[in-house]
Amino acid sequence: MAGKLMQAVCYDSYGGGSAGLKHVEIPVPAPGKGEILIKIEAASINPIDWKVQKGVARPVFPRKFPYVPVTDVAGEVAEVGLGVEKFKVGDKVITYLGLAGGGLAEYAVAKETPTVLRPPEVSAADGSCLVVAGCTALHALTVTGGLKLDKTEPLTNILVTAGSGGVGHYAVQLAKLGNTHVTATCGARNIKFVKSLGADEVLDYKTPEGAALKSPSGQKYDLVIHCTTGIPWSTFKANLTTTGKVIDLTPNGGTFWNFAVNKLTFSKKELVPLIAVPKAEEIECLVNLLKEGKIKNVIDSRYPLSRAEEGWAKSIEGHATGKHVEIPIPAPGNDEILLKVEAASINPIDWKIQGGMVRPILPRKFPFIPG
Repeated sequence: MAGKLMQAVCYDSYGGGSAGLKHVEIPVPAPGKGEILIKIEAASINPIDWKVQKGVARPVFPRKFPYVPVTDVAGEVAEVGLGVEKFKVGDKVITYLGLAGGGLAEYAVAKETPTVLRPPEVSAADGSCLVVAGCTALHALTVTGGLKLDKTEPLTNILVTAGSGGVGHYAVQLAKLGNTHVTATCGARNIKFVKSLGADEVLDYKTPEGAALKSPSGQKYDLVIHCTTGIPWSTFKANLTTTGKVIDLTPNGGTFWNFAVNKLTFSKKELVPLIAVPKAEEIECLVNLLKEGKIKNVIDSRYPLSRAEEGWAKSIEGHATGKHVEIPIPAPGNDEILLKVEAASINPIDWKIQGGMVRPILPRKFPFIPG
């Protein structure tokens, strides 16, 4: 695809939020050794994406500008580099682009290592959501937390903070695959939703009981998956069992300080900072769980690439239910044209298709845009 241009969204300096994003036309990148070029079908925004824009990782991982953000994508392999063995042109895949980013574009280059095949039962939008958020929840529970997801262990009492968010809504569902009692926190409007994910108890974080993390049934927590900010260690400590562990997925200076103090004082109660990097085997595990119906994705909002700044702003605003997804404008293939729609007319066949009328003959792939 040498010389071909693509649409992308980038920023050329730190800061600026959604107003700092720019729509540009840039060359399609070429895959190097061990890399694949992906035609992006969906990209999912994570808080780390706009935190990088704010300069959070600047001392360790400075950005080169202009920078195309977003790491979690799903799409179709358009080209393969030298040495690529697992994938071929036309394969549907899900991947983690890493700190190189590139997800807010029509095409992106990915390494073969963290890339997995996407089965037809999992949509591109769902696949893109799984990567950072799902893998972080899975790693925190099973690797750092030591939880088995097969109900073979003694009952574990777990607390998930921000249980309706991107990481939190996966953590609640994954935790319930094990032999657990799960308490979760969220805002009042999401209590019913978090209960539908399987939580045994749900606390409104704005109430005195919720702010204190007090289990309605008086449970002390063996494990806490902390997916938000602003809760002091003292509050967690008061609610832990004698060997309870808090895994902080949004660590700051205070987290590392308390982690060090606990180690130096040989405290049995632990505070563990965690920044997880998605691995192919974790993505595959989540894809299989989604395919089998053991977990579900919840997408808060979807935006075309042309409105990426709206999704960016909504992610910064917070209080999402699930994830935000960007879907690039489709590119025409052979014998096709791309139309800018000025008007569309609804026919009875449109809602009859939604009702499943032609399902045996022409099954739909979801998400499906009617009309």
